[in-house]
Amino acid sequence: MLYYLFNFLEDNYQIPGAGLFQYISFRAAFALIFSLIISIFFGRKIIKILTINKIGEKVRILGISDESKKNGTPSMGGIIIIIGTIVPVLLLSKFNNIYIILLIFTTLWMGIIGFIDDYIKIFKNNKKGLKGGFKVIGQIMLGIVISLTIYFHPDITIKQKISEFSKSSKFQNKTFYQEEKSTKTTIPLVKDNEFDYYYLIEWSSIPKSMTWVIFIPMVIFIVTAVSNGANLTDGIDGLAAGSSAIMAITLGIFAWVSGNIIFSDYLNIMYIPNVGEITVFIASFTGGLIGFLWFNTYPASVFMGDTGSLTVGALISVIAIMVRKELLLPIICGIYLIEVLSVLIQVFYFKYTRKKKGVGERIFLMSPIHHHYQKKGIHESKITNRFLIIGVLLSVLAILTLKIR
Repeated sequence: MLYYLFNFLEDNYQIPGAGLFQYISFRAAFALIFSLIISIFFGRKIIKILTINKIGEKVRILGISDESKKNGTPSMGGIIIIIGTIVPVLLLSKFNNIYIILLIFTTLWMGIIGFIDDYIKIFKNNKKGLKGGFKVIGQIMLGIVISLTIYFHPDITIKQKISEFSKSSKFQNKTFYQEEKSTKTTIPLVKDNEFDYYYLIEWSSIPKSMTWVIFIPMVIFIVTAVSNGANLTDGIDGLAAGSSAIMAITLGIFAWVSGNIIFSDYLNIMYIPNVGEITVFIASFTGGLIGFLWFNTYPASVFMGDTGSLTVGALISVIAIMVRKELLLPIICGIYLIEVLSVLIQVFYFKYTRKKKGVGERIFLMSPIHHHYQKKGIHESKITNRFLIIGVLLSVLAILTLKIR
C-alpha cells in the first residue's frame, strides 16, 4: 500500500523522498526493520496471550536433562513469524506481483494447516496432532497450485540472451533478450548451468508442451520435503528459526541478482523478470524469523509449533523454485537435509536389523540428530550454535556457485 501511495505522491506532488519507494533495495531494508519491530513488539503480547490461555507445549519424555523445564512453554509462536512477514509485505511490496501473491498464499495456507495441527495437539490433548496424511495432502495441494501457476501464468517467464553483437557492430555492447515461458532451472557448479525439466522425458514421445507431467510432481516433492525438513529441525531452542533465517538471506541474494538484468548478465545467470520483488518478501520473512528468534533462543519463551515450522519450510521451498535454484536446496537447506537423513537412516536401520536379528538396533542415540547430541550430554545452545555455523558455511558455498563452475 505504501508503495502505491508514495508513487502517487511522487507522480502528482513531487514530494521529496517519495521516489525511494521505487527501489527494491530500499523497500527490502525497510521491510526487514519493520518486520523485526513488529515481531518483537507483538511477539511479547502474543506470548502473554498464549501464556494466559495456557496454550503450552506438553514436552515428550526423551530422557534429556532439563526437558521438564520446557513443559508448558507457549507454543503456536509461528503466528509471530506470520504476522511479522505479512504486514510489511502488504505495506511495502507490489502485491499485484504474481510471485508476491503466491508467497502470501503459501504463508496463509501452510499457516492454517500448522495452526490446526497445533490446535489439536494443545486443545484436544492429542500429541499426534493432525494426521500425517492430512498434512501431506495440504502440502501436495500447495505444490499443485504453485507448479500450475508457474507453468501457465503469463507473467512468470525467463529472459534468454539471444545475441551479443561485436564491437564493429553499430549495436556495440548491446545484449538482446527473448522472453519465454520455460521450466528451466539452474544446476550448480556446471558451466552451462541451465537445465530444462523436459530433458527428463525427452527420450519419450511426450511433447514439450506437456513438461508439466514431470514439473508438477517435482515441485510437490520439493515443497513436501523441505516443509517436513523444517518441521523435524524444530526440536531445540533457536535451531529452526536461526537456520531458516540464514537460508532466507541466501535466497534473498539469489532473488535480487536474478531479478536484476545488470547483475544477472554480469554473473551470467538466468534473468527472471519481476522476481526481484520477492526480495521485499524475503526481507520481511527474515525479519519475522529473527524477531521470533529473539524469544526462541535458549531458554525459549515460546516455541514455533507446526504453525511456524510447516510455513517456514514451505516458504523456503517455494522461493527457491521461483528463483530457479531448487536444485541448490540440498546445499542451502543442508541443516534440514541432515535432520531428515538422520531420521530416515535411523528408521531404515532399525527395521533392517529387527528383520535380520529379531531385535532392532539404532545408529544414533536418538533422531533427529540434534537429540543424538543432547543424549551425549552436549548442551542444546552449543548444538544450535554449531549447527548455525554449519548453516552459514553452506550458504556461503551456495552463493559461491554463482561464479564457481
